[in-house]
Amino acid sequence: MASTHTPAHPAGPAAGTQLLDHPGPNGSEARDSAARGSDHAGAAGTAGHGDPFAPEAESSRHRLPRQTRGASPLLGVTAVAATLGATGFAAATPAAAPAVEAPDETPVALAADPGLALAARIQQQADSQRTAAEESARLQAAQEAEAKAAAKEAEAKRAAEEAERAKAAALTLPVKDYNLSAHYGQSARYWAHLHTGLDFAADTGTAVYAVGQGNITSAGWSGAYGYRIVETLPDGTEIWYCHLSSIIKGSGEVTSGQQIGKVGATGNVTGPHLHLEVRPGGGAPVDPEPWLQQHGLNP
Repeated sequence: MASTHTPAHPAGPAAGTQLLDHPGPNGSEARDSAARGSDHAGAAGTAGHGDPFAPEAESSRHRLPRQTRGASPLLGVTAVAATLGATGFAAATPAAAPAVEAPDETPVALAADPGLALAARIQQQADSQRTAAEESARLQAAQEAEAKAAAKEAEAKRAAEEAERAKAAALTLPVKDYNLSAHYGQSARYWAHLHTGLDFAADTGTAVYAVGQGNITSAGWSGAYGYRIVETLPDGTEIWYCHLSSIIKGSGEVTSGQQIGKVGATGNVTGPHLHLEVRPGGGAPVDPEPWLQQHGLNP
């Protein structure tokens, strides 16, 4: 009896297609689909023909057709490249990093070399110490100069005070061009009492000077003394200038040798002269001649 089974094509199920096991997810689905198709086909074959080669159909459901590699992937890459070129491939390329200036290499070198860093710190400390020493020396010099200036000012002040005291103590004769016409303690018929002063005979109008530095405490007419000026020295001694023709300084402070009046013949006199009296503490008169000598004057 002739067989009704048609043998499989030697080249496989289809020309140009090979059966492979595909392990991926798509391969599993393909195998499942092939298995279901093979089950249906096997069932139909068994029912219709009673194919004794059914196991072959069972094994074929686990195979997938091998895809023939062609030019499609190459075309896909070409298309992507063309698309990127059209949309600005250069823009997609990262921009070149901006140039960065190299920092000073000295800190890096110092940080990298402990010896240089230590030398720099030592130099910095030395500079700081030198600056501090210079500042200290400057301050000390300024203080010394200030102290010297203060001492010099104090010395000048003391000298001025001494000069003032010397000037106050210095005395001068009341008249420069004169003759002594009467001395202290003399008596005469025209004096009611002994003579109480020292007479400097000079022409009328001759300048009369203050004997020493003091204050004019009284000036004006005084009876037998005529026009009189009373000067009080710093120690309280009163100097009387009598028989004046005129009064130039009637009050206030005067210095030694300052003109205060003029020689005259006013009051109880026989001729123009200056009658000078010295009254310590404003009391009784003393002999003017030794008193002047005690102050370095020789009338």
